[in-house]
Amino acid sequence: MSAKTISYIIKRIILAVITVWVVITVTFFVMHAVPGGPFMGEKAISEAAQKSLEAKYGLDKPLGVQYVTYLKDIVTKFDFGPSLKQRGRTVVGIIGDGMKTSVKLGVIAAVIALVLGVVLGSIAALRRNTILDRVVMVLTTAFVSMPSFIMGSLLLIIFAVKLHVLPANGAAAGGLILPIITLSLSPMAHITRLTRSSMLDVLGQDYIRTARAKGVPYLKIIFGHALKNSLLPVITYFGPMLAYIVTGSLVVEQIFAVPGIGRAFISSITGRDYPMIMGTTIILAALIVVMNLISDILYKIVDPRITLE
Repeated sequence: MSAKTISYIIKRIILAVITVWVVITVTFFVMHAVPGGPFMGEKAISEAAQKSLEAKYGLDKPLGVQYVTYLKDIVTKFDFGPSLKQRGRTVVGIIGDGMKTSVKLGVIAAVIALVLGVVLGSIAALRRNTILDRVVMVLTTAFVSMPSFIMGSLLLIIFAVKLHVLPANGAAAGGLILPIITLSLSPMAHITRLTRSSMLDVLGQDYIRTARAKGVPYLKIIFGHALKNSLLPVITYFGPMLAYIVTGSLVVEQIFAVPGIGRAFISSITGRDYPMIMGTTIILAALIVVMNLISDILYKIVDPRITLE
């Protein structure tokens, strides 16, 4: 690894840390600026009890003191604090439990989307303007245009309610099949379209025509040159997409009752669980930043001509 590459990675890591800090700061102050509080929804709670709870969780201190304390706990102990709604549980513990399901769900969906997207996009490019190409493009356009909550509800009605072949509950055996399909369809459609357009561009390049003129085997041209060089846009999209899917689609996890991080995040918002909102937001931001960095580094591996600066 060259000195320039190492210097670039260090700069990106520093930038990533600054980005996460900005996310923490903005989320913290905006969240506390919203009228109300986490204990106002408690049933039959007295003013004295509410003040006691605020003192217990440090919410009675000045906002600046809370912010500094929160940053210090994250940096020194990786501690996001206790949940204000799920008493006796820490935010790290809740996120860890949810991520076990969300990671499995997201990684499987992302791999399916990547493999099918690259294959379908390549086929569509190689069979340009044929019936197969048109069918692929119509389906991918439909999948891209259809929101996940509609797709999820449609699959739920067909396979769980009407046909009774798959469970509707994401926590049941085989319950992740429908959520995985729902999460993978839209990314697969995006990857298919990216692969198709990129491969069409590569297939029109001079070096591809030269390789054909020299009698290079067709499969070697496709897999050794065209496909490899057409994957850069896919890599750009795949990194942030993987981070988004792994953290869990909020709507999809709600529809199928998947016990992942998405459901915990929605519950924290509706319940004004400040530490849980902060912890989930930080994890999401960090994953996106890390995946973007990995995507940039993969550029260099896929195409050595790219210079990282």
